Amino acid sequence: MIISKANRLASVEEYYLSRKLEEIRVMNANGAKVINLGIGSPDLMPSEETIKALTASAKAPAHHGYQSYRGIPELREAVAQWLETNFHIALNPTAEILPLMGSKEGIMHISMAFLNEGDEVLVPNPGYPTYTSVSKLVGAKIRYYEMKTEGPAIDIENLKQQDLSRVKLMWINFPHMPTGKKADFNLLQQLVALAKEEKFLLCHDNPYSLILNDEPLSIFNVEGAREVAVELNSFSKSHNMAGWRLGWVAGEASYIQTILTVKSNFDSGMFLPVQHAAIKALQNTKEWHSNQNAIYKERKVLAEQLLNKLGCNFNANQAGMFLWAKLPQGIDDAENFIDEILQKAHVFISPGHIFGTKGAGYVRVSLCSDKKVLEEAIQRIDAYITKSQLKK
Repeated sequence: MIISKANRLASVEEYYLSRKLEEIRVMNANGAKVINLGIGSPDLMPSEETIKALTASAKAPAHHGYQSYRGIPELREAVAQWLETNFHIALNPTAEILPLMGSKEGIMHISMAFLNEGDEVLVPNPGYPTYTSVSKLVGAKIRYYEMKTEGPAIDIENLKQQDLSRVKLMWINFPHMPTGKKADFNLLQQLVALAKEEKFLLCHDNPYSLILNDEPLSIFNVEGAREVAVELNSFSKSHNMAGWRLGWVAGEASYIQTILTVKSNFDSGMFLPVQHAAIKALQNTKEWHSNQNAIYKERKVLAEQLLNKLGCNFNANQAGMFLWAKLPQGIDDAENFIDEILQKAHVFISPGHIFGTKGAGYVRVSLCSDKKVLEEAIQRIDAYITKSQLKK
């Protein structure tokens, strides 16, 4: 390059999984046929009605122009109805819901809308790496809090004892990725109370709300949450639409308007046929979602078998499309552990340290592969273990 990169990139690296996918691509090009159980990209199809809505709308000549930054009213109304059906909350679709080109983009929009350089952000550890990278990109100071796998997920009393006067925003995520920890209403109440007391914005990232989760919760189920919270959700996971880049942020009108100020300078509106398809996806029946979860339940059983063969320990009561597991006793380095499995068994699972320092000593397995693939992965792990034992 003839110019230097921006200073804001000094502490931000290429996403680990991006690098790993390139390594796997090279291995596959050389004939390895790696089974990738490290990525949370749903392999299941959106509903047939969703596909039909997309193709029908795309055939209309008038549907290929720029669209409103706010999304069409029908989409915002469909989101409001979905929230009422699944969470029993009533939001104003005109002022309190903003469709996004993916909730990951929404994390950037929110951060740019509310954070100044030097503001402090509470980020879960382990947690979704984008909370950290985006906070760094906007020049905020990160303060990690531990996400616990046993007992209450967050130590509220520990937070209360800290000086939170410079904290402007706190990221929470339930069901939590990567630990699979489910939302707890009492904990959400305490978090809302803390945000009110300390005057920071609570940002609930909720994309796994309907995956293996019998009791979905919204932050807005807590009385008074609208004063201090916004909530992201996504079509990627619960509706099998990861590549469509569809999500939304909900919250009190002044928060949404502030986020829109940023968003309107990033994109030129969402493709209209995609919005029409999103409306249909939000109308998927309970039976459709139950069928998806039945598939994930079967896969989860196989993923548990795989982890058991590796000697990993885990809590079976996890929500979402992953399994989070502790490394076998006596093994401390997850990256070396998974690299050996990748090279010798041609099976890839994610090391926990990529989600934060508190993820060291853990691994994550994705449920986004069909049963035959998972069964093949188990057979490869079996063969790998047998060879390792013979060498001993």
